[in-house]
Amino acid sequence: MSYQIKLLPSGHHFEAEANESVLEAALRSGLNLSYHCNSGSCGECKARVVDGLVENHHHYDYVIPEAEKLQNNVLLCSVSARSDLVIEAMEALAAKDIPLQTISVKVAKIELIGANNLVLHLRTPRSKTLRFLAGQYVELRLANLPPARFYIASCPCNGMIIQLHLQRESDDPFVAHAFQGLQVGHSLELEGPYGEFTINEQSPRPIVMITQDIDFAPIKSLIEHAIALDLPQSMHLFRLASAGKTHYQSNYCRAWEDALDCFIYRPFELTPMACGEQDYAAAIEYALGRSPIESEVSLYLSGPPQMVEAFSQAFIMRGTPAAHIHTAISL
Repeated sequence: MSYQIKLLPSGHHFEAEANESVLEAALRSGLNLSYHCNSGSCGECKARVVDGLVENHHHYDYVIPEAEKLQNNVLLCSVSARSDLVIEAMEALAAKDIPLQTISVKVAKIELIGANNLVLHLRTPRSKTLRFLAGQYVELRLANLPPARFYIASCPCNGMIIQLHLQRESDDPFVAHAFQGLQVGHSLELEGPYGEFTINEQSPRPIVMITQDIDFAPIKSLIEHAIALDLPQSMHLFRLASAGKTHYQSNYCRAWEDALDCFIYRPFELTPMACGEQDYAAAIEYALGRSPIESEVSLYLSGPPQMVEAFSQAFIMRGTPAAHIHTAISL
C-alpha cells in the first residue's frame, strides 16, 4: 500500500509506502526536508499533519509539547502514512536554507579505482547525519594536516554515508595521506556543506553537464538527485578526461544511459597542447554539436578554471544566457 503526500507551502508531492517513515519516503524522492538524526531524538523533522492519518513507525525519545500535539505536530522520522496526507513542513529549497554543520565522521570504506582515483566513503553518527544539497562540498580536518575541501559525490537522499572522490595527482597533504595511511575506522572532522552549485529543479530546459576528471564528483551528485526527483527534462553528460587519465566510474554513466530514456552519456579524451595546457577546442566543438539548441539549455560545468571559462564562453557565443550557466571550479 502506498499513499500520496503533499507538502506545504512548497506544493511538492511524493509517494510513501506503508512500511516506511514519511521522512524516509521524502528523502528517497529527493526532497530536502529538515531533519538531523532520523531516529526520533532531535526533533528537527517535526511537522504538522494538516490532513490525513499517520501512525507511529518506531519509538522516539524527543518529547513533543502537548500544545503542539494538539495541533497535529509529529516527527516525520517516526510516523508512517495510513492515508493520503497533507503536511506542513520545513523544506530546504536553496543552499542558504542548509545550516553549516560540524560532524565527527568515520572512514567506512576506501575504494581504489585504478592507480590514481580513490572513492572515500564516510559514515556520520546515526544521531547526527549531514544535510546538504547535491553539488555542494565539505571540508575535512585531520590532526597535523591542513584542512582539505572536496565535492560530495553522493546523493542527499542518504546523509549518513558521504562519498568523496580523490585524485592521486594532487599536492594536497590530505590526499597523500588518504592514499598512503588512511584506514577504515579512522575518525575525521567534517564541516559543511558549502557552495551553491545546485540544480534548478523548476527549469524545464534540457540539462547539459560537462565535467573534467575528478570534478565528476559534484555532477554525479546532481544526476543522482535529479533521478530521485524524477525530473522530466533530458540530461546530456559530457565527461572530459585529460591525457593519461580515465573516465573512472563509467559504469555509473552507462547504467544511467541504459536505464533512463532521456539520458545521454558522451565521454571525450582531451589532447594536450605543446605548452602543457589542455586543448579544449575539439571538445567544445564536440559538445556544441551534440547538445540540444544552445539557447534553451541549463548548462552545468565542473572542472579547472580554464575549462569552465572556455565552455562558458563557447555556449554564450551560441546564445545560452549567462544566467542559465552554473559552474563549479576545482577545489
